[in-house]
Amino acid sequence: MSKTKKVYVISKDNKPLMPCHPGFARILLKKNKAKVKNKTPFTIKLTYETTNHTQKLTHWVDAGSKKVGSAVVDKEGNVVYSSEIEVRNNVTRKMTRRRRYRRTRRSRKTRYRKPRFDNRKNNTKKGRLPPTLKSKLQAHEREIEFVRDLLPISETIIEGGKFDPHAIKNPEVKEKRELYQKGQQYGFENVKSFVRSRDNHTCQKCKWRSKDERLEVHHIKFRKDGGSNRPDNLITLCSKCHKQLHKGDIKLTNYNKQNVWKGLKHASHMNIINKRLMESHPEAKLTYGFVTKVDRWEEDLPKKHWIDAAVIANKDQDSDVEFDVSHNLFKKCVAKGDYQQTKGVRSEKTIPTGKIHGFKKFDVVKYQGKEYVIKGRRSTGYFALMDIHGDKQDLWHIPKAAGMERVSARGTRVTMEEEFNFATT
Repeated sequence: MSKTKKVYVISKDNKPLMPCHPGFARILLKKNKAKVKNKTPFTIKLTYETTNHTQKLTHWVDAGSKKVGSAVVDKEGNVVYSSEIEVRNNVTRKMTRRRRYRRTRRSRKTRYRKPRFDNRKNNTKKGRLPPTLKSKLQAHEREIEFVRDLLPISETIIEGGKFDPHAIKNPEVKEKRELYQKGQQYGFENVKSFVRSRDNHTCQKCKWRSKDERLEVHHIKFRKDGGSNRPDNLITLCSKCHKQLHKGDIKLTNYNKQNVWKGLKHASHMNIINKRLMESHPEAKLTYGFVTKVDRWEEDLPKKHWIDAAVIANKDQDSDVEFDVSHNLFKKCVAKGDYQQTKGVRSEKTIPTGKIHGFKKFDVVKYQGKEYVIKGRRSTGYFALMDIHGDKQDLWHIPKAAGMERVSARGTRVTMEEEFNFATT
């Protein structure tokens, strides 16, 4: 990217134009020929009629299940826009917690209500996606539309890929195709039977010293902590050891929860996201991750999602990308609002979800010359601040509302600007 940060320009009829120099934007604002439309990224809107001449801009999207990279490169190889979006992976956990609250409430308030399981028509809709996948796909779509509203994009490239879960679990299937029909659990009625047989029907903790003949299957990493139902995350325990383990009386010393196989959730998500993105954007070109990796190595660039996006977007250009100094946008997807109204076993405590002293959670504010995100609020006027990555700031004292200035209000994405300094060798 060029060392001078660009200012994005929108025409009077809301069409994106080529970005301009900050000095020229300052003159337009001073002469009332433009007005500020957005602060992050800084965008101005012209107040007079002008031509719509544009240059070729290539937008590349590095699709991902955890983070999404986005970059726009002009014909001279300059990065005029770059961003990295952290998508939501907490939808399932929040819906599970909401379902638990709802069931306890219905058992108290509506215990005589008739079951209504057959009324859930959403499960039979054609093309329906689970809430987690729907949230991730919408994050990709919002970024593509945001860039198209900000810059006159000529071409869009999406990095996709197909993941074979069976081959990831067992690489031997590439040489022996018949293993697709005869997998690891072939011949067993379910995963519990396979785990018991794998462990020789023996408790892996006490080795039959407890004399308890009842065997149970235990998750090494609990489901609530992100553990999967794969056999690598399951072991055989006797009933006595299983109860003591959940009580905290004993521990599994031979297993590390951090190294347990997490499953193929993200690989499956990427298969669906890539397919849906190409269906909704048939004009976009498709590329693959191994091409991006080689090009990034050749440029000796660090591993960043937005850098991958810039590298592949510039692949067909004659000049190289300038990466001396880059102002990158970091975006984090959050819920649209705080939907939990109360907390407590019987919902006895009300949670304020509106504004407190004029601020809401996830508002971007400026305090002592730096930008923060509001993490917690107090009715007394004190606030807890954090950066966009979720790290709480070590402040000498808790700030009050009077000392803060709002930069942007809460939305579905929190956006802050970061600066990266590095040079290619």
